[in-house]
Amino acid sequence: MGTIVVTAPASCIAEYRAAIDGLGDVLVVAGSDRSRQASVALGLAALGERGADTVVLVHDAARPLTPPQVTARVIDAVRAGAGAVIPVLPVSDTLKTVDASGLVTGTPRRADLAAVQTPQGFRWDVLTRAHEAGASLGADEAVAATDDAGLVEAIGVAVHTVAGDERSLKVTRPLDLALARLLADQEQAD
Repeated sequence: MGTIVVTAPASCIAEYRAAIDGLGDVLVVAGSDRSRQASVALGLAALGERGADTVVLVHDAARPLTPPQVTARVIDAVRAGAGAVIPVLPVSDTLKTVDASGLVTGTPRRADLAAVQTPQGFRWDVLTRAHEAGASLGADEAVAATDDAGLVEAIGVAVHTVAGDERSLKVTRPLDLALARLLADQEQAD
């Protein structure tokens, strides 16, 4: 494992640094209050220049239960030659596209959709090029990329997929937190 960069709110830097003290090569840098995309760009800048084929992982703290096997699959796929790799799960819900007035405008086929997770993995040169090309979007959360794979897609680089894991749920709502606690308790009991 190489360097880990944690982007954190500026008001919490000291707290984050104290929490990771002694964990090895970990940097804590102030993230952006503008967008997730801008925070990742700051994290990349903190890493400094790397070799073109260096593997970079971008992971959301909102996915604290991601099994190590998912991370290993992403890293292995990048090392095998993919420029960008994302873990995915099949979509079980029917999804609709909806216009601004709330009217349904379409129903994408579930077979054509996947739920995307993190960590997302990239070759250093691919991710930095994508962030440079999409830098103007990062200033406004309303138009910023919602994930780094979207920036990579925009520069025409193929994004490959590997199997995700249902335990890698995104904790954003109270029910998500309750489920995450249940899963964590179950894992500790096993």
